[in-house]
Amino acid sequence: MSHPPLKKTALNEAHRRLGARMVDFGGWDMPIQYTGPIDEHLAVRQDAGVFDVSHMGEIEIRGPQALALVQYVTTNDAARLSDGQAQYSALTFPEGTFVDDILVHRFGPEEFFLCVNASNAEKDFAWIRGHASGFAAEVSHTSDRYTQLAVQGPRALERLQPLVDVDLGAIKYYWFARGAVAGVPAIIARTGYTGEDGVELYFDPAASEEIWGRVLAAGVKPCGLAARNTLRLEAKMALYGNDIDQSTTVLEAGLGWILKLDKGEFVGRERLAAQKEEGLARRLVGFEMVERGIARDHYPVLVGGEPAGHVTSGSPAPYLKKNIGLAYLPVAHTAVGTRLEVDVRGRRVAAEVVPTPFYRRGMAHG
Repeated sequence: MSHPPLKKTALNEAHRRLGARMVDFGGWDMPIQYTGPIDEHLAVRQDAGVFDVSHMGEIEIRGPQALALVQYVTTNDAARLSDGQAQYSALTFPEGTFVDDILVHRFGPEEFFLCVNASNAEKDFAWIRGHASGFAAEVSHTSDRYTQLAVQGPRALERLQPLVDVDLGAIKYYWFARGAVAGVPAIIARTGYTGEDGVELYFDPAASEEIWGRVLAAGVKPCGLAARNTLRLEAKMALYGNDIDQSTTVLEAGLGWILKLDKGEFVGRERLAAQKEEGLARRLVGFEMVERGIARDHYPVLVGGEPAGHVTSGSPAPYLKKNIGLAYLPVAHTAVGTRLEVDVRGRRVAAEVVPTPFYRRGMAHG
């Protein structure tokens, strides 16, 4: 069976010229690393790094009932957004489980811009369109119109500012502005997936090489998806396909803060309201290894010697210098300090439940 050719971002050649190691990431030919994941991870924690995240999907919803449609298909309350504001949210199935986790941006009362996960873009688009009949709103899949760069780290704004015609410091966290980067019109959002400050830039793919080159020349380190993964894990940001999917609910994932049951009817509301009432059987927790051993994705987890779940995300944490992971555990075993074991290739290695996020911006270096 032949596989379709890998999709490429507009920066594919630029990554190859830099000697990036490229991999198949959900059907996209993407850079996993340049100099190395630890090096890149630390650059973002201590200075600034840039990620090509143009594989992410964009969906735009416009029309007199754009807000009503967004409200119906997402769990968070988009009516609370002002123009120029964004929120983390979720698309859920009637069971209250994840179609996807997304970012909702409000351009205006009749115009919303959704950033969705790469592997889910087609599915999300079809899902939203499937619920759009009856709403005076048009849903467009606009991923091809944007290159998306994430410039992240404590010095990200300072390094980027000379290239940009708006005051980056004036854009609040989870707000965005329209401006120009190196003279190219862009959406500049104070968002990210690393646990650091920074911005995500959306602009015309034709300008990709120019802007990428200017960002690197400003002293920002190119970073691959391996570092993006360890950064988001330290910050306990969920990864679709690992920590959240069609089998996990918003409440089980510990994302109750993006669930606004009082906003009115939305897909999955009934089930989530019932689950909130009944209580949870399991919950996503963070753990750290007590003994030597790395908990990798999918390794079995045991509590009291009995199978209790599996590692949804696990790896060494380069900044914290610990081995950490996430797993769904029965609620009775989710208290901080609970001991568990991870089956590391046939060897049971001790671990314990710890508070999350593992890393918070500004915390002292462990």
